Amino acid sequence: MTVTRRQALRLLGLGAAAVAAAPGCSLLSRTPQPQLLTSGAPLPQPFAVPLPVPALAKPSSPGHYDLVEQAAEVEILPGLRTPIWGYGGQFPGPTIEARSGETTVVRLSNGLTQPTVLHLHGGHTPPESDGYPTDLVQPGARRDYTFPLRQRAATLWYHDHRMDYTGPQVWRGLAGFFLVRDPAEEALGLPAGERDIPLMICDRSFAEDGSMPYPGLPGKPGVREAYMGGVLGDVILVNGAPWPQLRVARARYRLRLLNASNARTYELALSSGGPMVRIASDGGLLAAPIAAKQVRLAPAERAEVIVDFGAYRIGDQIELRNLAGEGPQAKVMRFVVDRDEADDSTIPRVLSEVARLDPSKAAVTRDFDFNSGTMHGGGGWLINGNPFDPKRIEARPKLGDIEIWRLTSDVAHPVHLHLAQFQVLSVNGERPAGPPEWKDTVELRDAQTVEIITRFTGYRGRYVVHCHNLEHEDMAMMATFEVV
Repeated sequence: MTVTRRQALRLLGLGAAAVAAAPGCSLLSRTPQPQLLTSGAPLPQPFAVPLPVPALAKPSSPGHYDLVEQAAEVEILPGLRTPIWGYGGQFPGPTIEARSGETTVVRLSNGLTQPTVLHLHGGHTPPESDGYPTDLVQPGARRDYTFPLRQRAATLWYHDHRMDYTGPQVWRGLAGFFLVRDPAEEALGLPAGERDIPLMICDRSFAEDGSMPYPGLPGKPGVREAYMGGVLGDVILVNGAPWPQLRVARARYRLRLLNASNARTYELALSSGGPMVRIASDGGLLAAPIAAKQVRLAPAERAEVIVDFGAYRIGDQIELRNLAGEGPQAKVMRFVVDRDEADDSTIPRVLSEVARLDPSKAAVTRDFDFNSGTMHGGGGWLINGNPFDPKRIEARPKLGDIEIWRLTSDVAHPVHLHLAQFQVLSVNGERPAGPPEWKDTVELRDAQTVEIITRFTGYRGRYVVHCHNLEHEDMAMMATFEVV
């Protein structure tokens, strides 16, 4: 009997990190792990700059927004200028606020020197506006993306999705928030206004001159072999600022957490040990609030939490930490409680209705194996043994059908499904505790099997499923499915 690499890991009871640590292990060369890219510039002092909040995008007309991709220089590290590619020359890009059920049109103008693609991550979007990785907007060109937004209120985000080059182009700054609101959510009395704060968390590294180097291959897609497992930065940015600080009142705050890193996973917790009340996931509100000591986010995952700073005293300093990091990368940002303010917000016991999809009604169960492999004579990342090919259709679900997709991994892969929100049905054969929640990205950990269940609704056409470790994605870990 031939034992696959994933089966060997399970039998040994080892995660990929343990395998990588074993001297002389033959699996090492086939299981590259994310690697730290060390900055040449001195790391800045944590908590020395205020938290910036991305500006709200202003519509050019009702429901229409113009996004211009352009090169710019911004100050990220104190005293240094950093070249970026940004929407509107900003990093992050401006936050777009839209209403559920109201069509929003985004006109993308490419003022850069390379082609780009815009993807609304988490959007229930027709295929011609979904940002298929070969639907390129060439330099000097523009394209209108239409988002009908027939979906729940949720924290979405938009980012570049160019085939083979998503990693470097997002690393340079092509990402921003897209918030969908609806009356049902607004009626709950959750923290709002200045106490509803989007937090884009990502890691970057900086050269001595302030630039953000990326270990790409000259003239070719992908990264240098040492970084094939993913690129980790040594500076943690929140909304584009290094380890920032936010002054808060003794009141409840709604924090919209987004992991926009290329490859880093975060285990977020408060230094006080106090709870964060989780109220929403990728696809919007949970059925009921869940008090949690920590929140884990793989790349592209989102979580919304409420922190009640009314439980602290004026003068208290509370850090948001990353329990999955070490040294400076174990810090994220700091909150300083500095005033009293009235607070009429609430956390209702019931947030929304989340109907559980019935697996007995699934039309088919499909297998997707995420694994390292060889492509074009070199290393790469494959789905079902194949590198991404826009001409290959991996699955053809029928419009309206429920399907179960069984995802398996060698090492960790955050898997993102375009078009359809899904629910996690099982993890290594065990059903998750608690009520279901809507997701568009799920973390496959080392040597793990996760079953997801979804219904394909709304639109026929081609979409992709892929790993959202952007180095894995660029090195071919993506597959096309077509809704028929």
